[in-house]
Amino acid sequence: MPVNPLQQEHERYARVESVRLGGVPVEVEWMPYGVGAAEQAATTAPIAPTASTSVEAPEIVAGYGLLELEYAAFRRGAAVLDMAHRGTIAVRGADRVDFLNRMVTQELKDMAGGDVRAGFWLNRKGRIEADLLFVHVPDIDGTPPLTLVDVDIHDAARTVATLHAFLFAEDVQITDESALWGRLAVHGPEGAALLSNAGVEDAALEVLNHDARCVSCTLAGTAAVLARRDQCASPGVEIFLPREAIGRAWDALVAQHDVQELGRRRARPAGWHAYNIARIEAGTPLHHVDFGPDNLPHETGILHARTSFKKGCYPGQEVVARMESLGKPKQRLVALRMTEDALPTSGSPVFERGADGEPGNPVGAVTSSTLAPMMGAASVAFAMVRTAHTEPGAVLLVPAEGGRATATVQAGLRFLPERAEAT
Repeated sequence: MPVNPLQQEHERYARVESVRLGGVPVEVEWMPYGVGAAEQAATTAPIAPTASTSVEAPEIVAGYGLLELEYAAFRRGAAVLDMAHRGTIAVRGADRVDFLNRMVTQELKDMAGGDVRAGFWLNRKGRIEADLLFVHVPDIDGTPPLTLVDVDIHDAARTVATLHAFLFAEDVQITDESALWGRLAVHGPEGAALLSNAGVEDAALEVLNHDARCVSCTLAGTAAVLARRDQCASPGVEIFLPREAIGRAWDALVAQHDVQELGRRRARPAGWHAYNIARIEAGTPLHHVDFGPDNLPHETGILHARTSFKKGCYPGQEVVARMESLGKPKQRLVALRMTEDALPTSGSPVFERGADGEPGNPVGAVTSSTLAPMMGAASVAFAMVRTAHTEPGAVLLVPAEGGRATATVQAGLRFLPERAEAT
């Protein structure tokens, strides 16, 4: 498995933090990205993609043994994430927007410099090949127009290859540049201050005050592209910068861990486990975790955030349109809240509740789960469930911690109220 490009920085942070905490053991917990399933309740891990890939992902940070502090950074400060598991596709050429618009579920034809939109890349059967974030980099004099595409690193090479198959005479160049771009993310209410102290200009931060926007700027003395993407019920920013500069940018962000305001640390590196808690609370499902290559857009719970029903044809569009006219897919991702203090794990079956209160037929499976700190440590989960059992308020049964839990289907995927961000 390739070495994580920030391995030394992570290990150094752990040593320094252990000293800062008076000798409390702080160690980096590594996890392979894309294999296995988590056994611990709050640590849902990505499942192995079913399609082969030519890109081998490096290990990612599961955590530093400071889960409560890492999670608190999402809610009260700023969490800095190593995004080594994300791939980057670069699309150049005068026809790139028109071409991409004809390929994906989202409307892109009116995208201008600085716009950010998400969409699905489907196969002809309407199944989801990749979940994509399109970052339309603002034009800069002397540089070719550029659209960066964020994608799961396992899907990058295949997405480039399959898109290439649709090119004819268009002025479009599509390249898997995952090995060239370093990837970080910052989530939390103090994120803007963190980025400002790392050298991001005020004008750029003003652009990032708006959702679905991106900006070209300087971060830690290096040219970077920053894209607003809220995934954790707090402001979030995806960072793209040259791979050789990622260590310098990481250090500039993490060094602010020493800055304290109102008696709390501003910044803290966080791993997959803390991110997982925050994104589940926020109602953010992930490709290859909560839905995958066998799923239709209508089954994901995020259909309307990824799909336009006013645009023309794209691969798989007939299937999507037919499903929309028919009204119901056979299954759908839903949010479940447990009545008991018992947490199911990823892969646990979901059963209908019989008239006698006992488990009936299986109707789905849990895809992610966590204890939600912002909800008094309530047990919550995402599950892919047959549509007949997805009405809000429906009661289901799930095996959990040696017993079973009563699960109630929520009205949407987000568990937190819209203004539930901690301050």
